[in-house]
Amino acid sequence: MKLSKLIERCKVINIRGDKETEVESITSDSRNVDKGSLFVAVEGIFTDGHSYIGKAIEQEASVVVYDKPLIEEYFSRVTYVQVEDSTVALALIASEWFGNPSNQIKLVGVTGTNGKTTIATLLYRMFKLSGYPSGLLSTVGNYVNDNFYSTTHTTLDPITLNSYLRKMVDAGCEYAFMEVSSHAIHQKRVHGLLFTGAVFTNLTQDHLDYHNNMLEYRNVKKSFFDNLPKGAFALTNSDDKNGPVMLQNTKANKYTYSLRGIADFKARVFEKHFDGSEIEINGKTLSVQFVGVFNVYNLLAVYGTAILLGLEEDEVLRILSMLKPVAGRFQTIRSPKDYTAVIDYAHTPDALSNVLNSINEVLSGDGKVITVVGCGGNRDKTKRPVMAREAVKGSDRVVFTSDNPRYEEPMDILKDMLDGLTEEEKNYALTIADRREAIKTACALAHPGDVILIAGKGHEDYQEVKGVKHHFDDKEEVEKIFSNK
Repeated sequence: MKLSKLIERCKVINIRGDKETEVESITSDSRNVDKGSLFVAVEGIFTDGHSYIGKAIEQEASVVVYDKPLIEEYFSRVTYVQVEDSTVALALIASEWFGNPSNQIKLVGVTGTNGKTTIATLLYRMFKLSGYPSGLLSTVGNYVNDNFYSTTHTTLDPITLNSYLRKMVDAGCEYAFMEVSSHAIHQKRVHGLLFTGAVFTNLTQDHLDYHNNMLEYRNVKKSFFDNLPKGAFALTNSDDKNGPVMLQNTKANKYTYSLRGIADFKARVFEKHFDGSEIEINGKTLSVQFVGVFNVYNLLAVYGTAILLGLEEDEVLRILSMLKPVAGRFQTIRSPKDYTAVIDYAHTPDALSNVLNSINEVLSGDGKVITVVGCGGNRDKTKRPVMAREAVKGSDRVVFTSDNPRYEEPMDILKDMLDGLTEEEKNYALTIADRREAIKTACALAHPGDVILIAGKGHEDYQEVKGVKHHFDDKEEVEKIFSNK
């Protein structure tokens, strides 16, 4: 593809070289540069691509796109394109390279602190069950119709993202549902994509190691809605104080969902039990296989999105009653000894509180709640004591353990958590750094009617220690323990 075509939508400051040069491949990783590559120098969190321009040239890149002053000598065979913002340029170039696939599919982005994975995944399942070929881009994996591709990031880099959208279009997919993280919005990874609609779930403390404060975190989310095109839809949770903020400056058509007030899509909860709930949506009653008020919000968002995308109400309600929880999202396993294990991805104070409240609401008799929880390493430290307090507040016993320590020492993370507790509260807690042993201990403490919540990792089937991923699956560990009893 000719360079002139690739940079057509970019804000170009200066070009030195042949603007009609033929580009053989595109990349922002100097390790992937081949002869004829276009290399985009992007400043990341840990490395700056501008430092690798020389390496890219050595590997015979034919085009370099950059936004900082160059100090390298010019080579006549290389075309240099200075742009206003190379992160934006990368997104636009990637979209153009793959034929602007987001323009050929109905793409819906889901953002917020909690619920992204559940909502995006359930939408994908719903449209598949309705007979529409669809795609999913999420934390639990990427799907191109029925084909699964593993993932390592909530929202992919622009090149990989557009490549999947291209695959979806080529496979005949009509819809695509995508988790959109605050990191991705801030880093312009979704820039240049045409969204048919966007959903906002809620906003609670998370990622403050990346964003300076909650205001910045909120405004990044809001910018996603600000950039929606006219004719798209913006669906927001009006029960969250930040929900209406998302709609303030959007050009999209505005819609709301709520359990507490007036909204376009409204729900009520009638009955709750461990196998599901009886609910009402826009005046129609149905049974669903989900537990907890937070899940009713998720289902309501799914319902609203499906209606806005044109599905018939009765069809939507029928499929909602069929859908099952997403892996690692309030998954229940019954013990032979008549207690229940719940595995959930809850990794923020709010998410943990929601899950514990849901458990306590359906707990019967003398049943006790035993919580196994940790916090991830090299992430927001300020939420650790808050997580600990929420765990103790909603549980009868707590076992604090390792999550994904990454490059931190597990005991240092646990100390940060315990710092949030009073001396009396610490009496209700055990500290066991080994996650396998922590789960075993919780199961040994459980009696008939009790519930064990294993929180934090959810769907992840690994623990990351000192940069190495070791296989570890909470659900597998529980099933092993139950099968030996």
